[in-house]
Amino acid sequence: MPEDAPPNGGAPAAPAPPGPSGRVLEMQAKLHRWAVADPGRRFDDLFNFVHDPATLMMAFDRVAGNKGARTAGVDGLTAAEAASTPGFLTALRADLKSGSFRPLPVRERKIPKPGGSGKIRSLGIPSVADRTVQAALKLVLEPIFEAGFLPVSYGFRPKRRAQDAIAEIQRFGTKGYRWVLDADIEAAFDNVSHRAVMDAVRVRVKDKRLLALVKAFLKAGILAEDGQHRDTHTGTPQGGILSPLIFNIALQVLDEHLHRDWKPGGRMDAQYPRRKRRRHGLPNWRIVRYADDFAILVHGCADDARALQDEVASVLAPLGLRLSPAKTRIV
Repeated sequence: MPEDAPPNGGAPAAPAPPGPSGRVLEMQAKLHRWAVADPGRRFDDLFNFVHDPATLMMAFDRVAGNKGARTAGVDGLTAAEAASTPGFLTALRADLKSGSFRPLPVRERKIPKPGGSGKIRSLGIPSVADRTVQAALKLVLEPIFEAGFLPVSYGFRPKRRAQDAIAEIQRFGTKGYRWVLDADIEAAFDNVSHRAVMDAVRVRVKDKRLLALVKAFLKAGILAEDGQHRDTHTGTPQGGILSPLIFNIALQVLDEHLHRDWKPGGRMDAQYPRRKRRRHGLPNWRIVRYADDFAILVHGCADDARALQDEVASVLAPLGLRLSPAKTRIV
């Protein structure tokens, strides 16, 4: 990392805890601080952080502490078995450093969707080694991209919950935003364009080794329950540790598009311009997104919500995504 990186100009940070977690937290704080200080900065020399022993140790601890730790990937190895394998992390680090690491295909597992609908969804279960590397990538990438994520996004983000999104929807509902485009993206995690994902990651990352690693996970393929191998030309597997972050990075374009008029100087950034718009019969709107589900609340009429639906469709198309006709409605 360059030595002329912006220093921390705020209050003194709390001392990091000792050991690997302290080292990783300190690294994350620096990355986040630099990303906030320079929104146009593209980061290099990140790959060394990914294979740093402290990062891999913290990543494996998170994998082992996850409720899916007892589930094996295509190699049949559980987290407990990996933990008892001498030199597991040492060998994994050596493979990463040498460039010989290659993700294995994810193991497909079909489970019933919640709600008793009888529908099935597919999970992709990476190997323990792949989960560890994905967790390490997340530890490095999340503080950089969190610096630019907008407050309208709630899914799979630190200290943000579904209940917070619901409360925001209710709050705007009491302020005249009565028409709602209740939207769902069809098979979003399966269909998101790899090119769009990589372009979105490149906005803030120029480390070629890290970019190649992200792309390798996107292209790892699937071992289906019937034993057949399928290539992955689109999508990021549900069940992968990195997938929610990758998806939020890709969907940032939608958040930016619909939130742009709420930014300072925008058409809806204060009460007076919003009231003026309503007096002239123009709508105001607000998006609240939780991963691939989102609501656009409209202070206007049903036609305004329909116009926004067409606008959203045009934003999603370059990502390889479209709204689900069955699950999207204006109410």
